[in-house]
Amino acid sequence: MGKWEGFTFKWYEALFQDERIMTALFYTIVIAIVASLIATVIGTITAIGIHNMRTGRLKKILLGINNLPILNPDVVTGVSLMTLFVFINMEFGFSTMLLSHIVFNIPYVILSVLPKLKQLPANIEEAAMDLGATPMYALQKVIIPQIKPGIISGMLIAFTMSIDDFVISFFTAGNGVSNLSIEIYSMTRRGISPEINALSTIMFIVVLVLLILSNLSGKKEDLQIKNN
Repeated sequence: MGKWEGFTFKWYEALFQDERIMTALFYTIVIAIVASLIATVIGTITAIGIHNMRTGRLKKILLGINNLPILNPDVVTGVSLMTLFVFINMEFGFSTMLLSHIVFNIPYVILSVLPKLKQLPANIEEAAMDLGATPMYALQKVIIPQIKPGIISGMLIAFTMSIDDFVISFFTAGNGVSNLSIEIYSMTRRGISPEINALSTIMFIVVLVLLILSNLSGKKEDLQIKNN
């Protein structure tokens, strides 16, 4: 049994000197940023399209399909994506992991943006076009600014989910490509190291900060709505 001798940053230094962990950190951050940005764009456009649908039955069907990746266990989603990539003969690696993260992040963005769209006045877009705005100008200058908090919240959630993901990444990663979750899993199989504790602490703090920022963004928007 080890003897506690005080606090130290020794294992944090060892962590940042580990080449494998730094490589995994690089892939984790790059995939999280790119996947969250692309998922935010696609999810926002999709949410606007679903919101503007006239057919209620079709809207319910699309929302049900959107909820499937969230309701399904990660194992089911991971195996399904892996099977798809094998079927289309796509080489596993950075691109497959990135596409997988985009796919499972889009539903979270849609569910973050839709409530903000429902809070908008029913005829706000038509009013903007009656005043001479084109549909694209109305979207950029009227709709997007109003739903921006939902977009930001969706992007932060997507970024957090991407950093935290293990199961789907495990099934869709290729040789030479891994994120921090996969690397931590590999390290635990070789034996518990204090570097894992240091890495887990950093990941916990990063995710906690992102969630706090997401909640503050939502509360700020609610206060603005009440004041108006």
